[in-house]
Amino acid sequence: MKRKLFLAALAIGATAASTFAPMAQAQDKGLIGISMPTKSSARWIADGDNMVKVLKERGYKTDLQYADDDIPNQLAQIENMVTKGVKVLVIASIDGTTLSKVLQSAADKGIKVIAYDRLIKGSKNVDYYATFDNFQVGVLQASTIVDKLGLKEGKGPFNIELFGGSPDDNNAFFFYDGAMSVLKPYIDSGKLVVRSKQMGMDKVGTLRWDGAVAQARMDNLLSAFYGKDKVNAVLSPYDGLSIGILSSLKGVGYCTAQQPCPIVSGQDAEVPSVKSILRNEQYSTIFKDTRELAKVTANMVDGVMAGKTPEVNDTKTYNNGVKVVPSYLLKPVAVDKSNWEKILVGSGYYKATQIK
Repeated sequence: MKRKLFLAALAIGATAASTFAPMAQAQDKGLIGISMPTKSSARWIADGDNMVKVLKERGYKTDLQYADDDIPNQLAQIENMVTKGVKVLVIASIDGTTLSKVLQSAADKGIKVIAYDRLIKGSKNVDYYATFDNFQVGVLQASTIVDKLGLKEGKGPFNIELFGGSPDDNNAFFFYDGAMSVLKPYIDSGKLVVRSKQMGMDKVGTLRWDGAVAQARMDNLLSAFYGKDKVNAVLSPYDGLSIGILSSLKGVGYCTAQQPCPIVSGQDAEVPSVKSILRNEQYSTIFKDTRELAKVTANMVDGVMAGKTPEVNDTKTYNNGVKVVPSYLLKPVAVDKSNWEKILVGSGYYKATQIK
């Protein structure tokens, strides 16, 4: 009887060993450095969490750092990751032009670099880029304004003001150019009127995507150009700016029964803006599923770690000034009051209790 129990124990032990040995092996694939720009946006917190989750599931260790929108801080954090001996760097840069020296140090040690959502510019040492179709983001933002105003049906003229993202973020130019590809024909025909005449990223950019800066600029626009005239729409490239813009509008009597909010766009489907949409304030946002972006990035990590070429779907669009960076572009989705629940809750990205 004892011999049978002993043999059974050996069998169980062998089974356990065979069960856990591969897991132990899978957990030793190497350290991946993840550099994120800031925690001031819920979106970047979700990005970091998703990246860590997916990479750990695939057997990697991770070093996730947030730089508080401070360029020297991000540089120091990346330098530290290089010193630690990370196998791959995943970087969402604050300023995509400031990393050339540290990326050369990484390349000298054989560390591969994946630009995450924001293109790193001015360096040959950027191996891949994982992002969304940023031009299409702008197209969708502008299209929600065009559709709501009824411009395709010949309605107008309407007054519109334009806001851009941070000039040190390459994506901001794609968002703006995408939006203007839709809006400019209506501006040229007089169906949309920019009363401030402020157009172009040099005039409408918002450094560091700062909502307070957007609010102050909207205050100035309303004071200088909108007395008796009303603003009918505002192109906003990001939810954090949209909230600031709406605060300014509310301060002078918009968003009431007598004077409804203008049509205000956004991006990232952040909870405060989704709630604002349900209150009939912000009109729309653009949903970018960061869970999918994390998977695409993890696939790139797997590829470079295996010495293979990762899957990409764009080899022409993203020239960083030194090279065209092979990229994988995901599709953004426009969200408004009519479809938010199906897209945001139905996909499992949010729970209904987070919004209502």
